[in-house]
Amino acid sequence: MPFITAADGAQIFYKKWGSGRPVIFSHGWPLSADAWDVEMKLLADHGYCAIAHDRRGHGRSEQTWTGNDMDTYAADLAGLVDALDLTDISLVGHSTGGGEVVRYAARHGQGRVSKIVTVGAVPPIMVRSERNPEGTPIEAFDDIRANVLADRSAFWQDLALPFYGFNREGAAVSKGLIDEFWRLGMQAGLSAVYDCVAQFSETDFTEDLQNLQVPILIAHGDDDQIVPIHDSAAKAIDLVKHGTLRIYPGASHGIHGAYQAALGRDIVEFLGE
Repeated sequence: MPFITAADGAQIFYKKWGSGRPVIFSHGWPLSADAWDVEMKLLADHGYCAIAHDRRGHGRSEQTWTGNDMDTYAADLAGLVDALDLTDISLVGHSTGGGEVVRYAARHGQGRVSKIVTVGAVPPIMVRSERNPEGTPIEAFDDIRANVLADRSAFWQDLALPFYGFNREGAAVSKGLIDEFWRLGMQAGLSAVYDCVAQFSETDFTEDLQNLQVPILIAHGDDDQIVPIHDSAAKAIDLVKHGTLRIYPGASHGIHGAYQAALGRDIVEFLGE
């Protein structure tokens, strides 16, 4: 399997499909690069080189004790780009991965990144504070950490329901998606998923968004129960210089079904402009 070595020696797994202009996908918590397989195939079929990595501590990457922070995630992505000598890159990030690609682009991607897509992404900041009174209370993230420590296997199964909107009345529940969410979550290391909660909830991406100089498509479902749209995409669009906000009515945080099909079409169109 292909790996790159991060600056601190950590082994970071990646996969690369197709050939052409590079598109790098960054996954959400607590998943892995496999969460992007449908979109990777779609982009490879459209003549792009689709690349996705497992964030450190997740999937097949090394389960490091240190470095489970947003700055290191962005630096790991920079190491991947450097190792593969990529230019004219498009970045696609979901949830925590949306924060990762925004930070990478703002701090490392000058001259390399041409476009960005975020999907259900955490920027600008999730946690409630005096500066962000509409945010999610810290107690919600404390509960996540407690559940991860207590019984993360059961927690991944429970979390999959609001993640994909399967707790909504009349939802067509897919046991396969629940099982896949559980499988990918169980591949991640305990310390990595625990540490990452603070990173996706408390990291402030305001300056990163303001510093972006390239076009960005901000995609978000308006029934996202994990990263509510009013405190993320609705604010992020006002902070970027060259942004397009695309709202998907009734869509959940997890990418599946009709939402996945529509998002795929919109990504292909945006990257081709």
